[in-house]
Amino acid sequence: MSQSAKTNLFFGMALVALIVIAAFTSDAFLTERNLTNVARQMVTTGFLAIGMYVVVRSGGIDLSVGSTVAFAAVLVSGLQGVVPLPVAIAAALGVGVLVGLINGILIAYLRLQPFIVTLAMMGAVRGAVFVYSETPTYASDTFFLKVLGAGKIFGVVPVPFAIFLLVIPIVWVFMNHTRSGRAIMTIGMNPETVRLAGINVRAKVTLAYVICGFFAALAGVLLAARLGISQPSVGVAYELDAIAAVVIGGGILGGGGGTVGGMFGGVIALAVIDNVLNLFNVQSYYQQILKGLIILVAVLVRRKPEN
Repeated sequence: MSQSAKTNLFFGMALVALIVIAAFTSDAFLTERNLTNVARQMVTTGFLAIGMYVVVRSGGIDLSVGSTVAFAAVLVSGLQGVVPLPVAIAAALGVGVLVGLINGILIAYLRLQPFIVTLAMMGAVRGAVFVYSETPTYASDTFFLKVLGAGKIFGVVPVPFAIFLLVIPIVWVFMNHTRSGRAIMTIGMNPETVRLAGINVRAKVTLAYVICGFFAALAGVLLAARLGISQPSVGVAYELDAIAAVVIGGGILGGGGGTVGGMFGGVIALAVIDNVLNLFNVQSYYQQILKGLIILVAVLVRRKPEN
């Protein structure tokens, strides 16, 4: 068994152990209401992690996703009653695509560092959110709230979670069985190989950031549907959750490593950890400390030994 397989097995066993411990220590953990809440809450991190996974496989990182979530959420709520709901959703998703496109152009074509570019974009987009609305915006569309936000399929599976489950295999097929997806994964390990194969490396890197921006905006739209209210300050530190999920799933910052399935497992692990800590009334700042430690441990465990 390879070192990578052993590491994935270790994290898988740790997740199972965490679920078992949670089930025995909290009577509320396995209740239908709590599991439904876990499913709803993991959707935001899940879509952010999908986009972050694509960017990380290309050798980059995106720190602007939290701000993009806020802009999309505030915009889609604020436009309701002004324009038809499909237009409001399209506008919110368009903001995500635009943010990703700007990130991609600056990084791929102007050769700027992803960390610096997306850090700057994080601040710029957050400022743009407050320019659009300094106060919370409220969703008013019935379909948006009752179906996209609170709806359930067969009375069991929350609609946002069902959308997330539907997107996972689509992303897997894209990354593993399309020319663009395979190119993005190879770029993270050896961009010169991709260039010699006649593929436009800059275009594929830009595509990775556009995908990331799109999924960040989608996360914002579904978050607004679930909460019914969108704060301009929402999304702070959400990028930490996305990065943690990718790293737990085997992603290597700087390119290479990780799978869609592993990322999905990372999302579940974080959702369970958050839920357990909430059930035991652990303060949010302790949760942030724990997530930081999780990232550190995951990186240490997956680091390559020196020769």
